[in-house]
Amino acid sequence: MAGPDFDSAFKTLTATMRTIEQALDVDEMRREIRDLGEQVAAPDLWDDQANATRVTGQLSHLQGQVDRFDELNARIEDLGALVELGQEEGDADSMAEAERELAKVRDAVESLEVRTLLSGEYDVREALVTIRSGAGGVDAADFAEMLMRMYTRWAEQHKYPVEVFETSYAEEAGLKSATFAVHAPYTYGTLSVEAGTHRLVRISPFDNQGRRQTSFAAVEVVPVLEQTDEIDVPDEEIRVDVYRSGGPGGQSVNTTDSAVRLTHLPTGTVVSCQNEKSQLQNKASAMVVLKAKLLARKKAEEKAHLDGMRGDAQASWGDQMRNYVLNPYQVVKDLRTGFEAGNPSQVLDGDLDGFLEAGIRWRRGAVVADA
Repeated sequence: MAGPDFDSAFKTLTATMRTIEQALDVDEMRREIRDLGEQVAAPDLWDDQANATRVTGQLSHLQGQVDRFDELNARIEDLGALVELGQEEGDADSMAEAERELAKVRDAVESLEVRTLLSGEYDVREALVTIRSGAGGVDAADFAEMLMRMYTRWAEQHKYPVEVFETSYAEEAGLKSATFAVHAPYTYGTLSVEAGTHRLVRISPFDNQGRRQTSFAAVEVVPVLEQTDEIDVPDEEIRVDVYRSGGPGGQSVNTTDSAVRLTHLPTGTVVSCQNEKSQLQNKASAMVVLKAKLLARKKAEEKAHLDGMRGDAQASWGDQMRNYVLNPYQVVKDLRTGFEAGNPSQVLDGDLDGFLEAGIRWRRGAVVADA
C-alpha cells in the first residue's frame, strides 16, 4: 500500500493553520496576553479577588490557546524535516514514523479548528452549569454526582477554575442538584452542547438484587453575565430566603443561616448559593446565577417566538442527547452526533473533548442548515 502524499498533506495543513490563525486572531491574542501579564504583575491585583480570578483565568486560557497553536506549527515543521530526512536516506522506519505523526497532527489541527466554530453571541463567555437528578431515584442522584465530577475533572484537565455555587445532596447518596461556574473564556460555547438529558444504564449498586437500572439527569448550561449585559431584576420581584447550609448525610457545615435562596416571582425561577460563609456573599453569588438564568430564559423565549414565526415545530436539539451504558456492554454514545467511546470510565473521568468537538461541529451544521 502506498504511503500518504506528504506534499499534499503539508499544503493542506499549512492552509488550515493560516485559516485558524486568522479566525482566532492570534496576533491579537498575543497582545492581550502581554496586557494581562502586566495586570497580573501589579502588586494590588488581589485587592479585587473577582477581577483577579477573571484576569488570571483569561491569561491562562489565552496562553494555552497560543501555546497550542505554536506547538502545532512546530510539530508540522518537525514532521517536514523528518519526511525530508527519510526520503533522502531511504529510511523506511523514519517514513513509517512520519506517517504515524501525520495522523496525530491532522487530528490535533482538526481539534483546534473546532475552536474557530465558536462564534455565537455568548460563546466567548464563561459557563454556568446546573445538573439535576431526574427519574431513577437514588441511581439518578448518584448519576448527577457522577456528571458533576465528570465536568469538574474536564475543567481541571484544562486548568480551568471551577466555582461551586450550590450543592443539594440527596438523602441516601448523590445529588439532587448542583450549580457551578467554569471560569475560562469560551467555556459556555464549548459546554453548551452538553445541555439536555443524559441517560445512564447500569447494574445498580443500590439494588441488593443486582438488577439493571436506567436513570436520568438533566444538564443546563447558560453564559455567565458581564456588567454590560442588560437584565434588570427589581428587588420587589425577588423573594429572599435564608437557611442553614447542609452537607452529605444531613450534617451541618455551617452554624449560621448563611445559605441564600432567591425566587424570581414572575417566572418562578429559583436559585441557591451556600458556598460562602457570609450571607451577603451568598446573596451576591446567587444573584449572578439568577440573572444568568433569566437572560438565558429571555433568549430562549425570543428564539421560540422566531421559531414559531418560521413554523419550526422541532424539539430543542438538547433534549435527549447522550447514553452512558455500563451494562450489558460498555459504551457512551451521543444520540445527535453519533460520536461514541467504548470506555465509559474514561469519559466519566473527564475525557470529553471528542464529544464536545463533535457536538460543536454538529451544532454548527444545524445552524447553517437553518439559515
